[in-house]
Amino acid sequence: MGHLLSKNGKRVKKRKRKLRRNCFLHGPCMLCFIVHSNANNRDENQLESASKLAERYATLSTPEDCAKFLLSPKELWEEQGKCLLSSVPAKFIGPQLFRTVSTEYFEMVCKRKCGGLQKCAPCKQPRCTFQEVTENGVVSDPAAQCHIHLCSLPSSSSSSSTECSGVGLQVDLGEGSTTTNQGSSESSELAPHKNLQEFKVFETDVSNVNLLPSSILLKIFAHLSVKERCLSASLVCKYWCDLCLDFQFWKQIDLSGRQQVTDDLLVKIAARRQNVTEINISDCRNVSDDGVRSLASQCPGLLKYTAYRCKQLSDLSLLVISTHCPLLQKVHVGNQDKLTDEALKQLGEHCSELKDVHFGQCYKITDEGMVVLAKGCPKLQRIYMQENKLVTDKSVKAFAEHCPELQFVGFMGCSVTSQGVIHLTKLKNLSSLDLRHISELNNETVMEVVRKCRNLSSLNLCLNWSINDRCVEFIAKEGQSLKELYLVSCKITDYALIAIGQYSTTIETVDAGWCKEITDQGATQIAQSSKSLRYLGLMRCDKVNEETVEQLVQQYQHITFSTVMQDCKRTLERAYQMGWIPNTSTAS
Repeated sequence: MGHLLSKNGKRVKKRKRKLRRNCFLHGPCMLCFIVHSNANNRDENQLESASKLAERYATLSTPEDCAKFLLSPKELWEEQGKCLLSSVPAKFIGPQLFRTVSTEYFEMVCKRKCGGLQKCAPCKQPRCTFQEVTENGVVSDPAAQCHIHLCSLPSSSSSSSTECSGVGLQVDLGEGSTTTNQGSSESSELAPHKNLQEFKVFETDVSNVNLLPSSILLKIFAHLSVKERCLSASLVCKYWCDLCLDFQFWKQIDLSGRQQVTDDLLVKIAARRQNVTEINISDCRNVSDDGVRSLASQCPGLLKYTAYRCKQLSDLSLLVISTHCPLLQKVHVGNQDKLTDEALKQLGEHCSELKDVHFGQCYKITDEGMVVLAKGCPKLQRIYMQENKLVTDKSVKAFAEHCPELQFVGFMGCSVTSQGVIHLTKLKNLSSLDLRHISELNNETVMEVVRKCRNLSSLNLCLNWSINDRCVEFIAKEGQSLKELYLVSCKITDYALIAIGQYSTTIETVDAGWCKEITDQGATQIAQSSKSLRYLGLMRCDKVNEETVEQLVQQYQHITFSTVMQDCKRTLERAYQMGWIPNTSTAS
């Protein structure tokens, strides 16, 4: 305060004392951190020892010498090294496992002293990797661990374990560490103490499904239904919601049987997903022609359209689809009462790529619409009609002439006779023929079809009382590719079954249910003689005893026998396998 009492006190300026530190280094090397740290427990001797080491380090000229000086356990960390470590603040010491360092790590030198330092690529770790460490230096959950490559730092067995602040890391000196008050003169090395525990860091949870690639998650979600994806999976998190909106899930849309589906939903689907290739709205009673029109106008790439039992839809829905979707390949619109020939004509004119059609129980369809469809769709492979009383032999002839690629043909319950069926012999690729409940079907026509169509593998003649044993015998001899033969409620006897077992080497499925003349002899003979038989239907064959069937089941286990009793047993077995337990408690 002398300058305040002097005469020229105002002119006297306060001189700042410039402290000169006894260090020749000005960069952030390890010795600078040690010497210039603000540890409160250092004395004059420790600072003097550290300064001498700093002066010695400053005289080194090559990177190799610097590395050997800093990392050599014998030259550096002797008596003076212990003082250095005891004066280092805890926040400068990392939580890595201290190990013996060889001279191979000569690249790890002071950056300011030697400019040739090689840079190491940073180790990329997730945020959740670093967890809280306990006081003993062990992570709280050793189940999930990973090793991280960290640079080695010197440690002293005489230093007490100190906690790291803010970074989730800690130096572990083990249970055998002692305090500096003991005054041990042993040299401290870079090698770890015998009782040191290995430091481990948490790794990320490998059980987290979100760590899987998105392509694998998409394949997993592909096994879910639309309801499960929209009402369950998409509500888990935003990432799953984005995956559930992936375009591949909205190519094939199955909305069948969902009464909450309305025109507004179809409009939203069409607005967001214009790459729909398949749509199924069967049994959706709240969908009208307007909703189908909105969907079709926005989805020109639609390939498959299914709308069973949508009685509220009319010709307008198919008119719009045929106009906007020229690539259409499949149309299944069974049991639509309002459908007429106009819709079929539009399909025949605009959809030349059509391959699969189903107009069963559309009672207003006639030969006029069927003929136009057959002429305009030469690539048809499947056609199925059921109980279409206005469809006659004229339609069958048109399809046989204009659609040579037909493989599946079904006219169940239609007004078709043998004169129309005989035209099917022109179809060389025919593999499946359904002629159930044809009022005027004779044996000669069926035998001619079997003889001409050599690729026929499935023949359904159920509910045709005119089919007899002679026809079945011919089928067994000539049907070289036949695998399935359905003869429910036909006029056959044991002779037909015996002929199948004797002459056929390909038939695997025979259904002779409701044939009243079948007895134990026929069932036993076909089971004994047929080498290809895998299924025999004997439902309501009253002359076949259940005891005989039980013996056949035990003797020919590779064959499935279908009777009332056997079907009930199989149903109960499946129920028990699914966990069903019968209620044995008696009613009070």
